[in-house]
Amino acid sequence: AAKPYSEHWNNVMNELLELDFTMDPTFNIYEASRDLQRARRAEWHEEYTLPSLWEFYQPSKVSHGSYWHDWGTEQEVAWKNNYKLWMTFINEYKNRGGRVTTGSDSGFIFQLYGFAYIRELELLREAGFHPLEIIKSATLNGAEALGMDDKIGSVAIGKLADFVIVEENPLQNFKVLYGTGAVKLTEDNEVVRVGGVKYTVKDGIVYDSKALLADVKRQVDEAKAKSNYTIKQPGIKN
Repeated sequence: AAKPYSEHWNNVMNELLELDFTMDPTFNIYEASRDLQRARRAEWHEEYTLPSLWEFYQPSKVSHGSYWHDWGTEQEVAWKNNYKLWMTFINEYKNRGGRVTTGSDSGFIFQLYGFAYIRELELLREAGFHPLEIIKSATLNGAEALGMDDKIGSVAIGKLADFVIVEENPLQNFKVLYGTGAVKLTEDNEVVRVGGVKYTVKDGIVYDSKALLADVKRQVDEAKAKSNYTIKQPGIKN
């Protein structure tokens, strides 16, 4: 909360740099705090969020992270201002040589596994990271933080083959990495979906990513069918 570039701010920054501290901000997991409606209306919830998880997301005094007792404009504006401070610190930490990695902390506050991780890439971009710096944060930096950069983190002879294949350019638009793809308008005025990871290669084994996503949808459909469950927004009974 210190003023950016103030003496206290720089003291904290310098101490963390001296400690070779790794920052994994997980911006996404708190994003509902600055825009609750956006987070709870994300298009993937309808098909890929299990009923049990959707129930866990709802306002509650007992469920972790479900603290929307009386959430409104004032709270969201305060969090938007907090994000400006937070992102400024993280971006400058990276600029001064600090290690920043990519994580999602998914599973509560309307952040869904897989999708939230891609959102984290977008939020790092908002913080001021160049797209290539974001890719490095999500790959090599993470491997270094885990002490595994001799095995993973980059494409090199002798390392494990761990990467994803997508037919679009994520450096131009990270949204093409979402399982639901990115919306695009063609020259013929047709609305289409492009992207979505096509293949995931893990330890040299190739997986059909779209088939895996379809399997998640099947599991969600089966869970809904068991109890005739329909996703509804908070407070809506019918």
